[in-house]
Order: sequence, then C-alpha cells, then structure tokens
Amino acid sequence: MADNALGRFLRARREAIGPADVGLPAGERRRTPGLRRAELAALAGVSVEYLTRLERGSDRHPSGQVLGALADALDLTPDERVHLQRLVKAASGGPCPSSVPAVRTVRPTVRALLERLDPAPAFVADPWGDVLAHTEGFGLLAGPLGLLDADPPNIHRYVFTDARAREAFPEWERVADERAAALRAAADLGDAAVAVFADELSITAGGEFARRFAASAVLPAWTGVERWLHPVAGPLRLAFESLALPGTEEHRLVVHLPADAATADALGALGALGAERGTGTVVRC
Repeated sequence: MADNALGRFLRARREAIGPADVGLPAGERRRTPGLRRAELAALAGVSVEYLTRLERGSDRHPSGQVLGALADALDLTPDERVHLQRLVKAASGGPCPSSVPAVRTVRPTVRALLERLDPAPAFVADPWGDVLAHTEGFGLLAGPLGLLDADPPNIHRYVFTDARAREAFPEWERVADERAAALRAAADLGDAAVAVFADELSITAGGEFARRFAASAVLPAWTGVERWLHPVAGPLRLAFESLALPGTEEHRLVVHLPADAATADALGALGALGAERGTGTVVRC
C-alpha cells in the first residue's frame, strides 16, 4: 500500500489539539487524545465520512478550499500549511507550484520605461502577482512595509499571508477582495499556473483567501485609489493604473501616483530621504 503521509499528518494534528484549544467543552472522558473526527469535520465544514477518507488515504485529491478549512480549524502555523500543501502535491503526483514554468524576464524597453517613470512607484508583475521589476520609488514605498522581502516578492501572497499587510493597507478587506478577484479572473481564463497558485493560497492563507476567491464574480479594478500607511511617510492616498503589456506573458505595469497634495509631499520627502541614503534605481527584484 502506498505511503499515506497526508492522512497521517492530518490525524496527528487532530490528535495534538484539544477541545479547549478550539473553544469546545472537554465533555466526558475521551478514549483518544485531541479532537474527534466529528468535531474537526464540523469546525472545517466537511463531512465525517470525507475526513475519514482523507485520514485513511482513500481520497488523496482534496481541493485547496477543503485543505484551507482544515488548516484553519487545526490552527496550523504558516510552516505547517506549506508542509500540508507539499504533502498534497506529493500524494497526487502533481507538480509543485514552484515547478510551473514562468516567464521571469522583462523586456529591455519595459526596463527603460520603468527608469523613465522614476521616482513614481511602479512595478511589473506576472498574472500570479510576482513582482518582476520595479522603480526606485516603489522600492522606497514597498520596502519598509516588507512587501519586497520574499524572493520573488508576490503582491497576493503578501496581502493574504503577511501580518504586516493589514497595517500597510488600512482598507485591507477591499484590497484583499481585489487581489482575489485578479487571481480568479486569470484562473477563469484558463491560466493553469494561476489556478495552482490559487490552490496554494487556499491552503497557506486559508479561509481569508478561499472565501473571496470562490465568491468573486467581478473583474478586479484596473484603476482606482488605495490607502496605504507607511512607517516613514505616514498615511498615503495613491491613485493607481494597471496596464496590460503586449506579449504572451500577460505581464502588467502598475503605476502609483499621489491622489492628493499631502501624499505628493510625503512621496517627495520619501524620495529625498532615499537620495540622501544613496539608494540606486532598482529595475529587477
């Protein structure tokens, strides 16, 4: 019989968490440690029969939404969620998201355009949100928020999995809806890599992403105004334009501009501070 690492992991985590940890009464004496299958199934919104099949290894193809709900119910850590995602890929024999081919090159003319756009905050991203190149202005804006810490930086993953995003975006709920809508629109057009990435976020970000992705029925806004809270520049109101670049890569150029005089002054001061520190133009992450 094939190894059932996914089922063992789910059962071990279920048995390691007590009823009190998830707000349930301890009740009568228990024959087994941790949560009963019925309790975990109720918390995750799945049937006991389905959870049993997962733990026994007779079903090895759960959706990202189901796994995200189980991860939420089990209060998995970020590392445990990533491990759960990898177990599912290993069990199904499918490719890991990182193995999906990606076009990570930015044309020289687009790089030159970014240089001309400085000091405006601007970046180029692929359909699943990886930041492929950006201006110095965007580095000064996004760097202190932690948005560029990952390699590669990813806008969608930052919004849903980095705790700093909720402070960086005072209107986080609206921003999260927009990010989920962008991924749903690309996935609905048949982009397999985006669909794989959405499954990943359904596990690593859980219900916060999965509910929005499943319910999204509108196109994301390609232009508008966002509120940012910067640790140096303070509150900002940034108008944005998201422009599709020619080519089969489906890359987009996103440019931010001050939406009011106070934001223009704050960005100017931020740029001056960057110049004092000798920050160079960045056109590649």
